[in-house]
Amino acid sequence: MIELTGMNNKPFVLNDDHIEKIEEVPETLITLSNGKKYIVIDSIEEVKSKIIKYKREIFTFRG
Repeated sequence: MIELTGMNNKPFVLNDDHIEKIEEVPETLITLSNGKKYIVIDSIEEVKSKIIKYKREIFTFRG
């Protein structure tokens, strides 16, 4: 799950496993696999960085 900021400047958490496509139109438009769309003020690079950081956190072995 990643925290993003909506167009209303309010943060929300999104399940990144359901992201199908990310576009800049000029805002960042995130389309989920179920067709639902979210417009956020985070850039594509910021969204990608948040996904990578989250994946590293959950898949890092701590034994």
